[in-house]
Order: sequence, then C-alpha cells, then structure tokens
Amino acid sequence: MMLRVDVKKLRMPVLACMLALTGALAVLPGTPVAAQPVAGVRGLPDFTELVEQVGPSVVNIRTLEKVRANGASAGGMDDEMQEFFRRFFGVPMPNGPRQSPRPNRPQEEESQPRGVGSGFILTADGFILTNAHVVDGADEVLVTLTDKREFKAKLIGADKRTDVAVVKIEASGLPAVRVGDVNRLKVGEWVMAIGSPFGLENSVTAGIVSAKQRDTGDYLPFIQTDVAINPGNSGGPLINMRGEVVGINSQIYSRSGGYMGIAFAIPIDEAVRVSDQLRASGRVTRGRIGVQIDQVTKDVAESIGLGKPQGALVRGVESGSPAEKAGVEAGDIITRFDGKTIDKASDLPRLVGSTKPGAKSKLTVFRRGGSKELSIVVGEVESDKPVARKGGEKEDKPKASAAQQLLGLSVSELGDEQKKELKLKGGVKVDAATDGAARAGLREGDVIVQVANTEVTSLKEFEAAVARLDKGKPVTVLFRRDQWAQYTVIRPGR
Repeated sequence: MMLRVDVKKLRMPVLACMLALTGALAVLPGTPVAAQPVAGVRGLPDFTELVEQVGPSVVNIRTLEKVRANGASAGGMDDEMQEFFRRFFGVPMPNGPRQSPRPNRPQEEESQPRGVGSGFILTADGFILTNAHVVDGADEVLVTLTDKREFKAKLIGADKRTDVAVVKIEASGLPAVRVGDVNRLKVGEWVMAIGSPFGLENSVTAGIVSAKQRDTGDYLPFIQTDVAINPGNSGGPLINMRGEVVGINSQIYSRSGGYMGIAFAIPIDEAVRVSDQLRASGRVTRGRIGVQIDQVTKDVAESIGLGKPQGALVRGVESGSPAEKAGVEAGDIITRFDGKTIDKASDLPRLVGSTKPGAKSKLTVFRRGGSKELSIVVGEVESDKPVARKGGEKEDKPKASAAQQLLGLSVSELGDEQKKELKLKGGVKVDAATDGAARAGLREGDVIVQVANTEVTSLKEFEAAVARLDKGKPVTVLFRRDQWAQYTVIRPGR
C-alpha cells in the first residue's frame, strides 16, 4: 500500500520547521519584507560636507634647507617618492635632467627640499598650527593653500616636548578652523584627517577614535585612532563629525615606517594652550618640582595601606629643588596636586607642567601609613641634568641575624660618607641579597630606609623592625639605589 502525501498542504509547516531548526530568515518568492534596523547602527557617515567645510583650512607645508650646490638639478624627487610611484603606478618617475658640474667655479649654497608636512589655519590673520618635527631644522618654510597660493612662512615658535609649532604667513581673511572640545570626544566616534601623505596634497582619510589618554610622552595624553596616517600627514588636523578640530596628527606606531592601524594625535586643547604661549613669547614655560617618580604597583599599595594603586611614587628628590624645600621625601607617594587627584604617575608632570612657575601649590603625600599636606612653590623646567651615580665605601660585613636570614638579607650600618652623599639621616646597606630579597629585586649596595612602613635609620632599628614581622606574610621595603628610591615586596619562603 502506498501513502500519498499532498506536498502543497505540507509545504508551509515543513518550511516553518526548517526555520525553527536553522534560525535562518527565509522569504517566499514575491513576499515583501521590510528592512529591520540593527540597534545602535545608524549607517556609514558621509564626509563630503566636512571636506568642503574644513578642507580650505588645511595647508601643505614644505621645508627647505640650504646645501652646497653639487651641479645636479634640485628638481628631482626623493627616494621615498620614487619608490611610491614605482609601487603604485608600475613605472619609475624621472629625476629630471642632470647637469654636469661646472669646473673651476666656487660652490654656492642653494635651497633644496627637506620634507613635507601638513598644518591648519588657526586664525584668519595667518597663524598656522603644525608639528614641531615638521619644521625642525628647516632654513625656509613654505605654506601652500588649497587655492594654490604659496607663502613663505615665519616660524613663531616650536615646542619639542609636545611636538607643537606655530608658523605665520602674511595674509588676511583666511578660513580658520573651529576648535572642538576634546572632553566630548568618545571612543568609537568617527573622525577624519586631511593632510599631505607622501606629498599628495589634500588627501582625506577616516576612521574611529580607538582610545583616549594614551601615555606616550611626559606631557601629553594622546588620542589614538585607526585613521590612515602616513609620512606627510604630520601636523594635519583630526576632525570630528561636527567639523571641529579635536587633535593634531603627530605619530604612528609602525614596524615598517608605514601605517599599521595605530595613529596618535595631540589633543587640541593641549596644542592650543602651547600655541598661545608660543605666540605670546616664542617659548613655553613649564612648572617643575624636582622629583623622579614611578608607578605605584598593586602589591605596594596594598602592603603600605594605600588601598588601591594610585599616585606617583617619589624615587628621588633633587637637591635644592622645590620638592626638597617643601619637605618631600623619597618614598612618599604624591596623591594630589592642587586639589587634583593623581590616578597614575604620568598625571603629575602634566599637572605640574601646566602650572605657572612661581605659583604656590599644595601637595598631598602618603607617608608611612598616613596622608600629609605640604606647601610648595613651583619652579621652572630647566635642561635635564644627569644624576651622578655615587658608590659607598667598603665596610666589614657582620653576620646576618636569624630574622635577616628569613628575608634573605645581609645588611650593615650605613657609613657617614654615604649618608652625606645620599642625603639620608640613616638606613642600612645591603651587603647580600638571596632568596626572597633577591627575587624582590634587592641587590648589594642598596640602602633600606623603611621596613613595613617603619623607618629604620640604624642596624639596631632594622633588626627590631624585622623581629616584629609576621614571618609568613609579605614585607614591604623602601630602599634607595644611588639617587633613586623605590618600594619592593619581599615574600619569605617563596
């Protein structure tokens, strides 16, 4: 007996069953289906209006240097451009006619191309913002506008620490950019760059903000993007979807010299602050307090009672510095400056650097289990001075006690000469470090000044502090290595 099945009657139930099993969206022929928008997706942005709006404010910057004429034509392309055209167009570009050197004539200086970069018009009367490295070492700076007008620019000032420079051209009624608010910038937001990569003027690229507050320098928290940035984009603007400049494209992370998906921009608020000083005086003044700092680790923060890892650990205090006069000590953790919290060590130089030299400020330091407020007069940044490395005198090494053996330490009294050199009132010198002490990074010649938040100025105080330790728990030790102070945690028996 054969079973007959009506396919027409079963078609819809079978289809429904297939959908339930596969989860796929099936559409019968001729059935209209409305598009279903995905939550949070608004479609790709259109940058055409932004380019028309901001493009005229972006300039091309060429720099020249004076060199001895060697008889060759100065109109040839550099090796980088030659390689670019060979790769992308398949043919080499000619260097132009070569001339034989003229005999028996003295060589003269002539201007030759040095580099290409970008910039943007900050004010209608001709002040232009760019990177310091774009104009560094240039004998002549040429600015070309989008309408092809070319001007010889005057360098107003450059600040290498932030990589910001200001140049001026003699023109008026120029299309200045609108400056945006970096605090409103969000990670994931679309941004656009306009510049001259490889000398190709007014090139537009786009991407998103990958991260904010990237620590790649002492004074700047960079904006990280995935906007395509290449040599020649330096100094150009990073623009948000409102047509406002939020940064200056400055650096890329690259192993090849080309774009690899990570680019960094100087926040525009920091750049404008620097440019204001450059326009006013041609230089930037920064505050300093004279400390060498380091990060506070989680282990150190927990062991000394700070709670969470925050602040800037003072590893050294410069002699005669504002910090020394204010009473800051090596081993202090600076947690606040002028009422502002120091979350990580890099916050301190930025806050101090933006403070006017001569200003009176307040420091909050965490010292030996408690907070203390100090008054300090901020100094002015000077050229870096190398820290002299000083050694101690040889001394007899006494036999280590049982308590010292627990930590893997053999120590001795600190000599008067070394106390004077290190500007310490006391401490004990490490003669040997083994076991837990060696694993914690201590070594011969280090000077221990605190054990478990207890100050030790002599061998007797050190032995007493060690004797009071819980033998099974980690021990926090503050020590000096030459002019540097730092914490470490010794874990006995591990």
